[in-house]
Amino acid sequence: MELQVVGANALTVSETTFGREFNEALIHQVVVAYAAGARQGSRAQKTRAEVSGSGKKPWRQKGTGRARSGDIKSPIWRSGGVTFAAKPQDHSQKVNKKMYRGAIKSILSELVRQDRLVVVEKFEIDAPKTKVLVQKLKDMALTDALIITASLDENLFLAARNLYKVDVRDVQGIDPVSLIAFDKVVVTVDAVKQIEEMLA
Repeated sequence: MELQVVGANALTVSETTFGREFNEALIHQVVVAYAAGARQGSRAQKTRAEVSGSGKKPWRQKGTGRARSGDIKSPIWRSGGVTFAAKPQDHSQKVNKKMYRGAIKSILSELVRQDRLVVVEKFEIDAPKTKVLVQKLKDMALTDALIITASLDENLFLAARNLYKVDVRDVQGIDPVSLIAFDKVVVTVDAVKQIEEMLA
């Protein structure tokens, strides 16, 4: 199959990478797993056994008129322990390499079908200036875009750093969440070739 390159001849690409059927279930599973892996999972609360303090009975069992109590660390008491205390946990989910690559291919194929993948010969700016990048994107009628290059361009990275709806990645830095998060994905010809090699 062929991808249209802006201002240049069409680029021949692999059908298995850019012409795959949309697999919603696979993409959902991989995206959820990727997002789960980003969770810190460090929340922690103390049970009544872990709260610092005496284990002595505050007052005798009977005769005071007050509610009976065993110790000051009871979950009912202020500053007591938590009944079902949250503990640090690992939220990561296992995703096979084949599944991950399959999801990336399926997303790229759907981007092509929806005309959201913009292939360019190269994408460079002369200086690390945000206004220069904004103007370049404006000339291409783009406001919300992920820019993928073969290798990370420092000028491009610095210029895009302060733009909320623009991100710059090299081929090694792409992930399923970022691919679906932007309206358009701008990718250079060299990056397309690298992506094909990576997903082969």
